[in-house]
Amino acid sequence: MLAIWSGPSVDFAGGAEDNEHPEFPANIQRVFRPSRNGIFADFEVCPLEPEKPNVMQAACIESAKNIFVEDYDK
Repeated sequence: MLAIWSGPSVDFAGGAEDNEHPEFPANIQRVFRPSRNGIFADFEVCPLEPEKPNVMQAACIESAKNIFVEDYDK
């Protein structure tokens, strides 16, 4: 399981707002509306900390392709 952040410059201790509104690649940013749709894609993610068993890992989204947008109100 991944927690998505803007990138490696995030202060995890004090940067909780970044996790709620991370920066995304431009092709995702243009179409993603968190309260109105969901995004499915082939994401390339960059881990921001070492992987640990049974612990959420901080990561950022480097790129996305084959994007599918699912509107919630349909």
